Amino acid sequence: MVKKELTIIAAASINNVIGHDNRLIWNIPKDLKRFKELTQNHSVIMGRKTFESLPYPLPNRVNIVVTRNTEYYNDGIIICKSIKEALNHCKNDTQPFIIGGGEIYSQTIDIADKIELTRVYKNFDGDAYFPEIPHDKFKLINDDVHEVIEGENIKYSFLTYIKK
Repeated sequence: MVKKELTIIAAASINNVIGHDNRLIWNIPKDLKRFKELTQNHSVIMGRKTFESLPYPLPNRVNIVVTRNTEYYNDGIIICKSIKEALNHCKNDTQPFIIGGGEIYSQTIDIADKIELTRVYKNFDGDAYFPEIPHDKFKLINDDVHEVIEGENIKYSFLTYIKK
């Protein structure tokens, strides 16, 4: 059995908003580039709504969609009815990623080993939220601050937390 480091990856505003109407709210190219670099060649586990927000299954990754809809089907993905079932499909992946949405993050934050969070330092209105990070269980080990200059100035950080 391969040792896994279950990693949550997300971008969330100061008030923990991650999306609105099944879409990202901000455009931060460095965040998207980082997401791609970190998740490339790994399994990505997501909820149905998150999958449907994508234009197609993410290339060079095993796309696993968790849904209660037993009739759901789409080419290029693995359908699972639970997080446990999804994790069973990642047996040989050393670092499967949880990529959203809010409900899936809430179901996995207590079992995650690592959190890669892009914190966007602004409040946004939205309908999908990232759960509060339990600071008694996770320790911040990296805080890499950036700023989007073009268009709307948005300050953000790439934060890395590991389980204590």
